[in-house]
Amino acid sequence: MTDMSGSPSPGTQVPGRIGIGLQLDATHMKILEVLRENGRISVAALAERVGISRASAYTRFEALRADGVIKRFTAEVDHLRTGLGITALVFVTVRQQMWKQFRAQLAQMPEVEYCAITTGQHDAMIQVRMADVAAVHALVTERLASIPAVKATETVFILDEVLRRPYVLPSDRRQGRPQHRAAPAESPPPSGVPLGRMRFTSAAEGRAAMHKEP
Repeated sequence: MTDMSGSPSPGTQVPGRIGIGLQLDATHMKILEVLRENGRISVAALAERVGISRASAYTRFEALRADGVIKRFTAEVDHLRTGLGITALVFVTVRQQMWKQFRAQLAQMPEVEYCAITTGQHDAMIQVRMADVAAVHALVTERLASIPAVKATETVFILDEVLRRPYVLPSDRRQGRPQHRAAPAESPPPSGVPLGRMRFTSAAEGRAAMHKEP
């Protein structure tokens, strides 16, 4: 595939260089911005929005797909209309020698919309969508609790989903950055922790083994 973004000089690291060699530039980012608003937009309309020719828009779009930047297209549904009006987050503590079983059992639960391995007090966060509170209770106490790999759970119900974007881009930060004058230098806080630095809780032993499982 031809790289339409130009070739970097030898030995130069280029941000956004991924997959089989496509180098993302400002035009690629603009295409992704437009597709985020409407994934079914025509090539002609896409070209007009981005300000390039139709042929260039088609070539760049296909390159983004071929290189894996665009993984797939899917529909966004109203979960309330489909009968799944209750959303909950279930924080799970996993027995450290049983990650493989946890993953296998979780894959068999179609109610689970999302799962992530986390740092902190718990090991994993699961998001589920159910018809009512009783269904969430049954899922947690009967199905999750019956998995030997699950040591403990904590459930939090979501009252309102304020913001959900399909994806974010590096250009979003630049566009939303407020324009202001540089603030004068300030002395470090009394705690001795530099401004902007975060403190993280180390992951429990054995959690890293999950990433090594096939």
